[in-house]
Amino acid sequence: MKLIQIVITFLIFATSPVRSQVFDVPYQGDAPTRTLLTATQNAKAVVLLFPGGGGVLRLQDDGSTTNFHTFVRSKNLWAQYGIDSVLVDTPYDLGAGMRNSRSIRDHQQRIFNVVSYYREKLNLPVWIFGHSMGTVSVTEFVNGGKDKEKLIAGVIVAGTYRSATIDSDVGVPVLAIHHVSDGCGSTPFVASERMISNRPNKSSAQFIRIDGGVSEGDVCGSMAYHGFNQREAEFVKAAAQFILKN
Repeated sequence: MKLIQIVITFLIFATSPVRSQVFDVPYQGDAPTRTLLTATQNAKAVVLLFPGGGGVLRLQDDGSTTNFHTFVRSKNLWAQYGIDSVLVDTPYDLGAGMRNSRSIRDHQQRIFNVVSYYREKLNLPVWIFGHSMGTVSVTEFVNGGKDKEKLIAGVIVAGTYRSATIDSDVGVPVLAIHHVSDGCGSTPFVASERMISNRPNKSSAQFIRIDGGVSEGDVCGSMAYHGFNQREAEFVKAAAQFILKN
């Protein structure tokens, strides 16, 4: 069964009409924000992916990276659902835990620039998706006022950081995903659960639990349950289906 799953995954990667290209989004005379767009034909939406940890992918000119984050491993899987994906890098380490820089003006302005860039470039609904510490990036952005909220179609969080929240007056659809066996102390299961239970009754919101897979190394790492290791296909499918129905 495992061999069959590997073969199916390989065929998806090999036959999907995807192409990846690096785009550097300018930033006020400072280092640009590097992004990697993986596009498909006749896309219905684009999802901007903000990884956790320090957020540094070190994307090279050819789009390669030595970072094995969940979003990197699964970037080609979005194409089968007619969704473009964009890995969002950072020119400096954003830190982790309470010492992170994800709420500071510089980082939030970079997110604004990237969202605006891809709205104009692709003319598609833009979704922002944060994993782990990346959930702080996207929730801080959508909490930043109606001018920011109106730029996006929705927010997705996964492996939510304990302090990440979304204000009650935010009206865009919100999806939270969490692995039931996530052992990272900074990303308790209840953080994602609470994110959805606190949404207004009339808002579009959903909480999805994912089980199974393999956990290796640091429990807060991307190869652990926290990073949905060997559940990437289910992880992307859940997010893609929510995007397409909203």
